[in-house]
Amino acid sequence: MHEMSIATAVVEQVESAAPPPGAGRIESVHLEVGQLAGVVADSLQFCFELVCAGTALSGAELHTETVPARARCSDCATQWAVGSPPDLCCPGCGGARTELLSGRELRIRSVRWADSPVHADQEG
Repeated sequence: MHEMSIATAVVEQVESAAPPPGAGRIESVHLEVGQLAGVVADSLQFCFELVCAGTALSGAELHTETVPARARCSDCATQWAVGSPPDLCCPGCGGARTELLSGRELRIRSVRWADSPVHADQEG
C-alpha cells in the first residue's frame, strides 16, 4: 500500500514547512492527485489520519483534488482527455507518439493553519 508512504511524506513535508507568523495548528492539507497516479483516495485518507496521530497535523483534514489526465499527439498536436483506462492513441490521426500533459501529479497544493490565511503552493 503506497498510500501509507505518500501520507508519511506529506506529513513530513508539511511539518518541515515554516508556518506563517501567528499561525496556530494545522487545520487542513489540500493535495492534487493525478488521475493516473495510482492513488486510492479512501486509502490515502485512512493512512493520512493514522500518520497524523501525535504530530503537528493531528486532527487535520485531508482534501484531494483529482487532476484529469490529458495527452498531446507529437505528430498532429491534437490534445485530448486520456480517460480511464488510459487511451494514448491520438483521436485525430491515430498516431501513437504522444506526450502525457497531466494526470500523474501528486503535490501539496495548500496548507491551512488555524487563525491564518491559506499558505498556497507548497510543492510536494
